[in-house]
Amino acid sequence: MPFADELINDRTAQSLILAVHTVLPSAELPSLQAAEQQLAPLALRQRADLLRDALLADIPGDYAELARVVRAAKDSAPVFAGWLIWPVTSAVATKAVTEDTADAFDDAMALLAELTGRLTSEFALRVLLRHDVDRGLGIVAGWTLSPDTDVRRLASEGTRPYLPWSTRVPDLIARPGLTVPVLDALYGDESEYVRRSVANHLNDLSRDHADLVVATARRWSDAPAPTTGPLVRHGLRTLVKRGHPGALELLGFAPATVEVDGPVLDRVRVAFGGSIRFTAVIRNAGAEEARLAIDYVVHHNKANGSQSAKTFKLTTRTLGPGEAMEVTREHSFRPITTRRYHPGAHAIALQINGVASARAEFELQAP
Repeated sequence: MPFADELINDRTAQSLILAVHTVLPSAELPSLQAAEQQLAPLALRQRADLLRDALLADIPGDYAELARVVRAAKDSAPVFAGWLIWPVTSAVATKAVTEDTADAFDDAMALLAELTGRLTSEFALRVLLRHDVDRGLGIVAGWTLSPDTDVRRLASEGTRPYLPWSTRVPDLIARPGLTVPVLDALYGDESEYVRRSVANHLNDLSRDHADLVVATARRWSDAPAPTTGPLVRHGLRTLVKRGHPGALELLGFAPATVEVDGPVLDRVRVAFGGSIRFTAVIRNAGAEEARLAIDYVVHHNKANGSQSAKTFKLTTRTLGPGEAMEVTREHSFRPITTRRYHPGAHAIALQINGVASARAEFELQAP
C-alpha cells in the first residue's frame, strides 16, 4: 500500500490551488496555501480533511457557489483529477449537508457522480449517506443503471459497510439488507471492476449478517450469470474461512468424514522474523467422494497472553473414498505492517470444510 505522502502531498495541494485559480484567478486562497505546508505529519485521511477544510474556508458563500467553482474547474483545469478529488468531493458533500436542503443534497450527489471517474467519490458519498441514507440510496439506485462504469462501481463501493479509509455509516451496518438491491442490480454487470466491488461489498456484509449474505448468494446462484460463480466465491471468502456451514454448502463443500495426520511441525521454536514449515496427511474416510476446502489456522499469541486465530487459504481438493493427500506449507513471521507479532505460545491447525483439526503447538521467540 502506498504511503500517504505518495497520494496526497504538497503537489496535490499545488494542483488544487492551480485548479481553483483557473476559475477564481484573483483569489488569494490563504487556507490552501497554509495547508500545503501542514500536510507532512498527517495520516492520509487527515490530509484529505485538511485540504477539504481549507477549500471550504477559501471559497465562501453557499453550496451553489462551491458547486459552480468545482464544475468550472472540472471543465477547464487539466490538473483537476487524481487525489485532489478526495478533498474536493468531501468539501462538496460537507457543504451540502451543512446547508441541509433537498436541492443541495441532490445536486451534491449528482456532482459526486460527475467527479468519480477522476479518482473516486466513494469517501465523500459517506458524508451524504450519514445525513440521509434513504434519500441517498434512492439516488444510488439510479446510478446502477448508468452507462458510466465508474458511476455503477460508485453505487456499490461507496455503500460498502466497511469501506477502507472511510467513515462508517451506521445505518449500512445496523439495517440488514439495506444495500442488497444495489448488489442485485450489479452482480451481473459487464465490468469486472464493478463485479469486484460487489463481491467485496458482499464480503463486508458477511461480517454482521452471514445468513443474509448466504441467502443472497444462493439466490444469485439459482439464476446465475456467466460470472456469478467467481463473484460468489470471492464474496463468501470470509465466511468460508470462518467455516460457515451455509457458505461451504453453497460452494459445494458438504460435511465430510476425513482423518488428519498432523499438522507436523519442522520445529518447536521459531526465531522472531523466521518461519515454520508444517505437513499433514488428509484421508477421505467416508464411503463417497469428498470435495474439501482445506485451510490452515495460526493461533497467534497476543500481548495479554491470550490467542487470536487467523485463517489462511491452503487448497481445495476432491478425494475419492479412502484416497489420501499430503499438504505442506511454510508460514513466515517476517514483520509486516498489518500484524504485530508477540513472542510466546502459538499453534497451527488445519481447517477442512470448516472443521478444525488438532493443534500443533510451538513457541515464537523474542527478537
